[in-house]
Amino acid sequence: MASVTLLSHTPDPERAVAAAAKLCYSPASISQIRDGLTDEKTAGFVEMLAEIGHESPIEHVSFTFGIEGVSRSLLAQITRHRMASFSVQSQRYVREAQFSYVTPPEIAADDEAARIFREAMDRDQRDYERLTSLLRARHEAAFLAAGQDAKTAAKNAEKKAIEDARFVLPNACETKMVLTMNARSLLNFFRHRCCMRAQWEIRDVADQMLALVSAVAPHLFRAAGPACLSGACPEGKMSCGKAAEQRRRYAALKAGTEAAE
Repeated sequence: MASVTLLSHTPDPERAVAAAAKLCYSPASISQIRDGLTDEKTAGFVEMLAEIGHESPIEHVSFTFGIEGVSRSLLAQITRHRMASFSVQSQRYVREAQFSYVTPPEIAADDEAARIFREAMDRDQRDYERLTSLLRARHEAAFLAAGQDAKTAAKNAEKKAIEDARFVLPNACETKMVLTMNARSLLNFFRHRCCMRAQWEIRDVADQMLALVSAVAPHLFRAAGPACLSGACPEGKMSCGKAAEQRRRYAALKAGTEAAE
């Protein structure tokens, strides 16, 4: 099960956005742009930006998340969001001894499918260990022959072995990451990944992220979520047809009265 934690964010994010916006629309100096920004005026500035589509000021605030319990399949999807920073646990440097894995709900719900899946994961683990052992022995012998001491040869052989053995590991293999996005990139992320057409795992992560940032900056993320929250569904024939349900659900999620799926 994916778990998302908000590790840090720009202090007082909505006031930071409002100050940047104020500079655009007033003759205020840098030393004055925060003057008079009450909570009410800050909210007004942030909501005005959303109404007129002026998004560049919201790039000045960022949010950093810790994400764990997700698959390498999710990693391949989330890194397509290029306006972000990622630090991911490496399979090249970290040995996957008895790796954990993510089981898709549709597989877990079918006894026979779940059995086949578990067998595949067990087989992958065994193959990974066999490959690591085989490669490590060969590399260690070569390093020793090249004059390395026993401790250094063993360490280097392990690293070289697992960086190739990892190729047998499945997309289901669990990983963890630290992710940072600015608010504008987050709005784009939520628009695509909260949609019902998004894959179930990344939609779950997006929902958790949205709930966390909404608690910190409710005005900034007031309209955040799938595209159907603020207009017609852009998916055409691919639409899930559940826009009204989605609007109710995300209103509740942002209010903290419903957990992410």
